[in-house]
Amino acid sequence: MAGKNVLIVYAHQEPKSLNGSLKDIAVTVLSKQGCRVTVSDLYAMEFEPRATRKDISGPLSNPESFNYGMEMHEAYRTGRLASDVVEEQKKVQEADLVIFQFPLYWFSVPAIMKGWMDRVLAQGFAFEFPKCYDTGFLKNKSALLSFTTGGDTENFSKAGASGDFRYLLWPLQAFQKSELNLPSSCICRTGRRVINRHAGTRGRSQGLHNHSI
Repeated sequence: MAGKNVLIVYAHQEPKSLNGSLKDIAVTVLSKQGCRVTVSDLYAMEFEPRATRKDISGPLSNPESFNYGMEMHEAYRTGRLASDVVEEQKKVQEADLVIFQFPLYWFSVPAIMKGWMDRVLAQGFAFEFPKCYDTGFLKNKSALLSFTTGGDTENFSKAGASGDFRYLLWPLQAFQKSELNLPSSCICRTGRRVINRHAGTRGRSQGLHNHSI
């Protein structure tokens, strides 16, 4: 991992939260391994999650009928994206590994992180047709989903009321086939008891070098 660039896209309002601790541990461990770690703290940045016309500077291709995806594609091609989108795209472009750290909200990522994905992973930058999924433009990068839940392990099992978290996040992981996925890390909570669905969190961070990135 020495010399690798790592981007952590972090979405939690409270720095002292479990997610905040997981993010801090990852920064510490990866930095000690010689990685250059950048954190996009979406709440602290007050990142704009809404996908609007403001993401495109200059005239629209079709101002009579706004199509966000098509306009973003053209804006990326012609260098007319909003500055905050360009800044995040640069971080992704420079990263060898992208870690998404978040709490599970209604079986998905928090709205602010979904907005980051909607705005940053634009057509032309992250994918193109037919170059998507495992042939996308980010296919040589690695990604890791690290998240927490309010339910216990039984609740998020295959037979649990909420279902296996791997299936809940299938669309997200399927899209990220444009990158090289690492296994997801899920931490479930039962009252004050915290259960890591994989090996210890610090060990997880230390073991990232075992994966090709």
